[in-house]
Amino acid sequence: MSKKSQVNLLNHSEAKVKLFGDYVQKYLNIICNDGYTKAIHIVDLFCGPGVYENGGEGSPVIALKKVKQTFYQFINKRKVKSPQIHCHFNDIDSDRIYTLDKHIKENKLHYPNFGTLNLINKDYLEIVEELPNQFKKFKNTKAFVFIDPFGYKEIKAQHILNLLDCNNNSEVLLWLPIQFMYRFSKSGTPEVLENFNKQLGINKEKLNNEWKYIRSLKDGFQKFIGKDYFVDNFTLKKEENTVFCLFFFSSHIRGYEKMLETKWDIDNEQGRGWKYNSGQSTLFSVLETNRLEELLLDYLKQLRTNGEIYEFTLRAGFLPKHSTEILKKLQSDNRLDIIKEDKSNTRKGAFYINYREFKEHFNKLTIKLK
Repeated sequence: MSKKSQVNLLNHSEAKVKLFGDYVQKYLNIICNDGYTKAIHIVDLFCGPGVYENGGEGSPVIALKKVKQTFYQFINKRKVKSPQIHCHFNDIDSDRIYTLDKHIKENKLHYPNFGTLNLINKDYLEIVEELPNQFKKFKNTKAFVFIDPFGYKEIKAQHILNLLDCNNNSEVLLWLPIQFMYRFSKSGTPEVLENFNKQLGINKEKLNNEWKYIRSLKDGFQKFIGKDYFVDNFTLKKEENTVFCLFFFSSHIRGYEKMLETKWDIDNEQGRGWKYNSGQSTLFSVLETNRLEELLLDYLKQLRTNGEIYEFTLRAGFLPKHSTEILKKLQSDNRLDIIKEDKSNTRKGAFYINYREFKEHFNKLTIKLK
């Protein structure tokens, strides 16, 4: 990372932090109200100084502000016991940790009644190996891990799987410099990147642009971590050949849906990402027209339940409301066979594609193209 990007929060980083902050807020709102969780751990493994010379605020400061907001809006007003929110901020650079600590104290961003605050000065490879063992000890606890490295050399897919696999209550947000990784994947590939691509089953001969590389990474991550977990991505494009990407991973379908909602809130047209200083109506120069409709038309060639369609929609990177819109149109065109589990009459436009029905009435409807 250049010196400038270390002392100033750049535009694409600001968008990245916005996504991080918006999701943390949704995440806290949901978990603090689930009546089950006793503690929440927010872990930032490359936290940085938290504040920059141009006034920009980094991920640890944003996280603390969201924790503070959640505490005073929800937790502090309740008579019932709510989860404590523990924040763990790590950076190998002790100067950054000192700056962050000073800023937190001067601006009164944290109080002990919120939960613990741990400022850590360790190498990433050391702390990422420690965390899974710590997470395994948690009971009735959720963990959210943010990995925002200065490059990609230390990142391994196994790290993500270890964090997800330790208690089934973890989520991970990973930031990667796609344009550098794609360029080096095409020519002069360093050994560490060669191993990274190989681990994810990426064939560099089939790559012809950054977007194909991003999709290959998503598919590779999904295959590596397995069908019990969820993965999607959010792109940040500063200029034509400057592309970054956030990958998010969840062990729980509800948390995954909430991250997708956050992504679509930021980019309500394509749900794909953010483009620096764009005056255009879309975020991508090449669009795929109604990709979900194409996917659903193929998926519904076989009989599917409402629960299956809900999960299929999310794994494709879309929201239940998108599938519902398409199904309504197909129903209006008399292209669907729909049967309710209890054999009662179906209500037009009701497809029960949501988390509650997924959890409680997975087979309420079966749907198939005529």
